[in-house]
Amino acid sequence: MPAAPQGATTRDPGDHLGRTMTFAVIKTGGKQYKVAANDVIKIEKLEASAGDVVTFDQVLMVGEGDNVTVGAPLVEGALVAGNFIATEKERTVIILKKHRRLHFDRRNGHRQLYSTVRITEILTGGAKPTTKVDEIAAKRAAAKAEAAGTQSVTDKPAAKAKAAPAAKKPAAKAKAAAKADDAAEAAPAAEAKPKKAPAKPKAEKAAAEPKAEKTTKAKAEKPAAEKKPAAKKAAPKADKE
Repeated sequence: MPAAPQGATTRDPGDHLGRTMTFAVIKTGGKQYKVAANDVIKIEKLEASAGDVVTFDQVLMVGEGDNVTVGAPLVEGALVAGNFIATEKERTVIILKKHRRLHFDRRNGHRQLYSTVRITEILTGGAKPTTKVDEIAAKRAAAKAEAAGTQSVTDKPAAKAKAAPAAKKPAAKAKAAAKADDAAEAAPAAEAKPKKAPAKPKAEKAAAEPKAEKTTKAKAEKPAAEKKPAAKKAAPKADKE
């Protein structure tokens, strides 16, 4: 028969209670990590600032050499503390989906956010952490952010150049007003010019054209009617003998 599972088993009870342990297994972000003092680990994103003290109370195991305590599921009174360093993006992971012979092909990328933490101490027995805020890391992060801000400002000269013409809007308005005044002065002069006689409508032109055609046809036909055929000359009579 297999032995029943042991919960919160301590192989050497009483020796390390309230003392700093050499290693521990913690759970954060749905994953488990084996950590020790001065270890730098990358875990799922945490909401903290550079240099802040972060603690992990989900400790599954603690140990010092052969003295190991396994939690059921957690070790009571155990705590892991550390200093938050930064949150950065990991390398791009390519996500490729393809279905053969179906003309389906998708290619996407993903960059996961990870937080970096330096482990400082592993405590048991309800001991409180003595880790202090890392002021040096906080100053470095502030200087890095300030340098990034100045760089972003220097990288936008085009935006300033575009904003400059906006200050010259009053001059543009004055030019538009002057053009409007010139147009108003030119309007009376255009009205004083004599107006041309209105053109005859097309209907009147069409009515006048048939009359002209009739008169020309009548004139052309009259000469032909007045002409008479020339009289034949009488043949000369023969002289009587």
